[in-house]
Amino acid sequence: MKAIPASALAALLLLASPLAAFAEPDSYVPGPDSMPQPGVPQGDLITFEFSHSRIFPGTRRQVTVYVPRQYVPSKPACVLVDQDGVQWNAPVVLDNLIARGELPVIIGVFVTPGVVNADNPAAALNRYNRSLEYDGLGDAYARFLLDELLPEVEVRSTPDGRPVHLSHSGNDRAIAGSSSGAIAAFTAAWERPDAFSRVLSSIGTYVGLRGGDRYPTLVRKYEPKPIRVFLQDGSHDLNIYAGDWWMANQTMERALTFAGYEVNHAWGDGGHTGKQMGSILPDALRWIWKDWPKPVARGVSQNAALAALLIPGEEWQVAAQGYAAAGSLAANAKGEVFFNDRPLGKAYRIGPGGDVSGFAADSGGAEAQQFGPDGRLYASVAAGSRIIALGGDGKGTVITEGAWGSHLVVAHNGDAYVTAAGPAAGGIWLVRPDGTKQVVDTGLASATGLALSPDQSLLYVAESSTHWITSYKVAAGGTLADKQRYFWLHETDGGDGSGAGGLRCDRSGWLYVATGLGIQVCDQPGRVNAILPLPKGRVTDLCFGGEHFDTLFATCGDTVFKRRLRTTGANAWAEPNLPPVPHL
Repeated sequence: MKAIPASALAALLLLASPLAAFAEPDSYVPGPDSMPQPGVPQGDLITFEFSHSRIFPGTRRQVTVYVPRQYVPSKPACVLVDQDGVQWNAPVVLDNLIARGELPVIIGVFVTPGVVNADNPAAALNRYNRSLEYDGLGDAYARFLLDELLPEVEVRSTPDGRPVHLSHSGNDRAIAGSSSGAIAAFTAAWERPDAFSRVLSSIGTYVGLRGGDRYPTLVRKYEPKPIRVFLQDGSHDLNIYAGDWWMANQTMERALTFAGYEVNHAWGDGGHTGKQMGSILPDALRWIWKDWPKPVARGVSQNAALAALLIPGEEWQVAAQGYAAAGSLAANAKGEVFFNDRPLGKAYRIGPGGDVSGFAADSGGAEAQQFGPDGRLYASVAAGSRIIALGGDGKGTVITEGAWGSHLVVAHNGDAYVTAAGPAAGGIWLVRPDGTKQVVDTGLASATGLALSPDQSLLYVAESSTHWITSYKVAAGGTLADKQRYFWLHETDGGDGSGAGGLRCDRSGWLYVATGLGIQVCDQPGRVNAILPLPKGRVTDLCFGGEHFDTLFATCGDTVFKRRLRTTGANAWAEPNLPPVPHL
């Protein structure tokens, strides 16, 4: 991390002379790059109202599109999106820097927050969407920009008839904002780094209005994303019920630096105003666009868990794609991975070479499937409320009836645990090898995935509508004891709970959880140390496979992804192993 050089910002940061101590706070003055200059061609401004959002229904907002004179339609332009409309005299700054070749040709999109107008303004208030759209985490605002607003911009033309064509590469797109607009800009890039790789944040609201105070922790835990970030704030910024803006911005800078991001900052003495950013915008834009078109690179985090897990150069790869809903994952003793496409009642096998073939089995409509110590594939099937076991010929043998569920795990001794569905929902079935069954717990909220610890002394069960994973001691006879909500997960912003689905352990005792945020990696004491996002968002199931069980497979919508890691999965059907004592 490197701050803007003092030589460029000394006067702006009031560090240039002893007289600075007597200057009024927030006394920032824009420089010549922020003023119209002789001979510099002025870009066109196109304004329109956008009023047909499906993501934020009923809202109306003003959009101003800046198109530089240097733009030619044959080459899609770089993009700068800015919240709260035109600010910091940005069109003039763009005119000057583009004319001198200090920035690429950039089309600016300046958009105000949405307002739902009252039917009768004399008797009712409008609904102002600014905090909803800007302050909240999650991908709603990014989807609004990418799926609704920017396509609307691309149907516009300049007064002289040039159609607007925008680059769709994230490396060619920046996003900026002030206050709540700043956290909105960061959130859009955080959720969609493929669409926005450059962030300019002024007096950012990384505080507890709608969860923005979570960002410094999430930044430290997530695998780094290819984003370059510029932060600006002043020591007289807000300090109110939601938090301390000045301290929050510095905490964000430290988190981004720890996590390996390319981050720069300009700290001053201003308040919650646009004065400082208005004075340094030219330098901030030069920095976020420096070295373009060289792509913004992903950094290397100081997070020890990520360093221990990730292999440089190994990324998520598509293992199988194009299914209605790729579901339950299971790996056999050869490391072959099986998954089902439950809506279509089909099952598939991913071979050692990565080839995908159909698996002619009765498990195609299974709710869940896992291999047992006898080499058979055990499946929970809603039709007939059965647990079945399938041999190598794909033919099923009924183990028990009247017990089925959404996830299952089969221990080395042949005991199967199933998170109950149907009338017994909220409970856990224990199904023994002889087919006898019993409910060994009840009262769980939305019980989904489960896993056994590597030594098979503990059973872990996810409750997707909460942020908890419950831990049980496996007692004599396979019953459960000493129930404790134990693992604490991060929750998604757009729904209730973590959305936890499948669970797996590695041989070191770490727990991997498929969630709405990606794969959350927990240490044995129950803490999330790392989060691995996937290209398609929410993860529903996962397992370790491959010849050495060092490849993590994960299902996201219609796709199965895979990634090799520096760890080895613990298979419940295998001989138990004793993991090391954790650091407490």
